[in-house]
Amino acid sequence: MEISSTHILIVGTGAMASLFAARLAASGVQVKMLGSWQPGLKALKERGVCLVEFDGSEHYYPVEVTDDPNTCLGMQLALVLVKSWQTLRAAQQLSICFDSEGIALTLQNGLDNHQVLAGVLGIERAAVGVTTVGATLLEPGRVKMGGNGVIALGAHNRLNPLADRLKTAGFTVEIAADTEAMVWGKIVINAAINPLTALLQAPNGELLTNPAARDLMGLAALEVAAVATARGVSLPFANPVEAVEAVAQRTAGNLSSMLRDVQRGGPTEIDAINGAVVRVGDLIQVPTPVNRTLWQLVKALESTLARWPWVGAVSPPVRIELPQVERQAMVNPPS
Repeated sequence: MEISSTHILIVGTGAMASLFAARLAASGVQVKMLGSWQPGLKALKERGVCLVEFDGSEHYYPVEVTDDPNTCLGMQLALVLVKSWQTLRAAQQLSICFDSEGIALTLQNGLDNHQVLAGVLGIERAAVGVTTVGATLLEPGRVKMGGNGVIALGAHNRLNPLADRLKTAGFTVEIAADTEAMVWGKIVINAAINPLTALLQAPNGELLTNPAARDLMGLAALEVAAVATARGVSLPFANPVEAVEAVAQRTAGNLSSMLRDVQRGGPTEIDAINGAVVRVGDLIQVPTPVNRTLWQLVKALESTLARWPWVGAVSPPVRIELPQVERQAMVNPPS
């Protein structure tokens, strides 16, 4: 039975989900979005998905939106673009949505999303890819393109219709022979950049101008590369530090998804990125002290923001004027 690519289900309503929905809808695909984030669902239902182009122009595209997988029966193609901690629920929902030929493609961050999907749907119904396409959610249902990138897909005998549709929608699509190299290559980048930007509350480029942050970024990348190499993975680049710094330079003005999560006061994907690296490293006895520390710090930040939401609010630094005598004491402390 031939898979139809005229109807595509997108699981998620965030930045990446909205970007892919807009581009696919613009190319003539009938897009249905399945999500649980109520502000996103409401905005998408009322006006469709809004795509802000590089030149600032805005275009709205109609999409069908639902929070009930029982209204998505008979689907054959799905893009999974939820946070990694939502993957299991997405897989369970897709088991309801799919017909016998259905296949899901994950383009998510993190290490184990494909395995989670395959565990629920079966290996023949789960495909893996990575993307360097960027997007920023300006408000629910309104997304800005964050730069052109590439979608690299693992070879799968039933993925061709979706790959062709993505190309028609204007995405650059490549087929990767080594999916593990593809996934671990992105983990190197995400593990080195995302937690530091979240902790420092800074755009990616700050990691290059801050010497301490730059050192930590490089050390984190080297640790992930060591774990990948010990697992027999051939990374898609020879020098992980140069690769990470090149991405930070190319995306200097971007706010990472983990920083956005922290600013919003929500859970991050740290467990599926640095946490996953630490767990694999422990299993194969490769030390990952920098990744472990970054993992623990972001987890601590998540916990703090859950109890003190106002801490995550981004505001200009406050200048505190001390009395002259106190300023003098700080300059010349008593011996």
